[in-house]
Amino acid sequence: MTMMQRATGKYRPFPTIDLPGRQWPTRTITAAPRWLSTDLRDGNQAIVDPMDAMKKNRFFDLLVDIGVKEIEVGFPSAGSTEFNFISGLVRSGRIPDDVTVQVLTQSREDLIRTSFDSLDGAHSAIVHLYNAVSPAWRDIVFRMSREEVKDIAVAGAKVMRDEAARRPDTQWHFQYSPETFSTAELDFSLEVCEAVMDVLAPTAEHPIILNLPATVEAATPNIYADQIEFFIRNLPNRENAIISLHTHNDRGTGVAAAELGLMAGADRVEGCLFGNGERTGNCCLVTVALNLYTQGVDPGLDFSDIDRVIRTVEFCNQLPVDARHPYGGELVFTAFSGSHQDAIKKGFAARDTQNGALWRVPYLPIDPADLGRTYEAIIRVNSQSGKGGFAWVLEQDRGLKLPKKMQADFSRSVQKLADTLGRELTADDIWQAFCDTYFIRTSEKLVQLVDYEETRGSDGSAIFAGTVAVAGEQQRVSGRGNGLISSVVATMEAAFDISLEIIDYTEHALGSGREAKAAAYLECRAADGRTVWGCGIDENIATASIRAVLSAANSILAAVD
Repeated sequence: MTMMQRATGKYRPFPTIDLPGRQWPTRTITAAPRWLSTDLRDGNQAIVDPMDAMKKNRFFDLLVDIGVKEIEVGFPSAGSTEFNFISGLVRSGRIPDDVTVQVLTQSREDLIRTSFDSLDGAHSAIVHLYNAVSPAWRDIVFRMSREEVKDIAVAGAKVMRDEAARRPDTQWHFQYSPETFSTAELDFSLEVCEAVMDVLAPTAEHPIILNLPATVEAATPNIYADQIEFFIRNLPNRENAIISLHTHNDRGTGVAAAELGLMAGADRVEGCLFGNGERTGNCCLVTVALNLYTQGVDPGLDFSDIDRVIRTVEFCNQLPVDARHPYGGELVFTAFSGSHQDAIKKGFAARDTQNGALWRVPYLPIDPADLGRTYEAIIRVNSQSGKGGFAWVLEQDRGLKLPKKMQADFSRSVQKLADTLGRELTADDIWQAFCDTYFIRTSEKLVQLVDYEETRGSDGSAIFAGTVAVAGEQQRVSGRGNGLISSVVATMEAAFDISLEIIDYTEHALGSGREAKAAAYLECRAADGRTVWGCGIDENIATASIRAVLSAANSILAAVD
């Protein structure tokens, strides 16, 4: 019996929601939600070695820097480490006036009182109360009826109300989570939330936060969106509540569930940077925020130096951000495929000639520069890459803009090198291969230019006279033509019996200013009919042209040898 056959009868489809006229499928997200980071609580519980105070303080500062205004700083009743960090943070005065910290507590009187004690002296704070309400928890964990589970929530709400009243100097906000909402009966979640609201008496000016978690993601994101829209439709005094989402990633769709939940009418998203969290993780705040950014919506969070964010998160969590993680991963803006590289290269070339600000580059949904990334690492070369890849690298690294037919010629050398090394080629690898193929480095040339002068004959012809070194020995050479290049070609034929027919010539500057160089490219036909290429680089464009002729000549001499 296969695994799939064993699943028959063991699992069943998650039930759909009866929601006639659902509205969320036709909506788009046009404004950023309120954000709550749970990195210091849920994210901290999810790592092998929880963060110490130094790491939690560093993470807190990062969250403030990127613009998070609501931060769940811990679970104060979990132990002295958590309690001391939270109370120390409050006493330190490091919490900005526009940032509200939040703590989490189970619905137990002693734990609630401890939570309020940890926040003593805070100017503003959220106390987040929760208890599980789903059938599995009621039947298996608590062995309680629906009424008994509701009583737990109501009792906790009363303690919250009374503790807040005893501390009038703090601006208190209340949050309640019917934990395991995604697998609970909707009517019961509504019933419990209504009962909590009756105790806490929220108003439109001072609303309660009702957090509806997908504690375990058990269905497709559209089902979660239906649950959210159903809850909002049927919640009395909806204007007195902020609807918050806390999605987990058990099915790999935590981000999608959060986005659809916002379309269903929610106001707030809880999650962790890069999706850290219990089991498969929480909703990734970076992904949701930058998804909004790519749709022209200001997320209100600053990821313009995403590598700094990654370094801090990896240090504090001791977990790597995956190389393929959306937006933040090391390779998410990198193309190895030849066809991808060609499209990206053309996209950037087109962008250079466009006046519009609209971002339109194939395969790149966001400008890496907006996240502090450079363009050098976008295209990288291995055995799967085409000629566009190494051409981009040479242009970005050395400023060389190879003619398309020369790219095809050089691609054979690059492919051979990639197959030989069996790894990604670095910019230095590609440059070395280019120098070897076209004899760019003078110390390795068969014919090396030492010096030269150009004069004009009485008939207007160009006369090249110079000194070249062949295998370390210098000799004088000369030739005549209708221009500098043709006179050098004539010189090669007279001195070395090398016949070259110039087919095409291009040149361009390398950089600007006094230190700028020039590059010259020659496409030539040898005596045997084959095409050879030459490249010359020099501060002087005329000298670069001469070096290009010698480059092509050396290709023929090397083939003979």
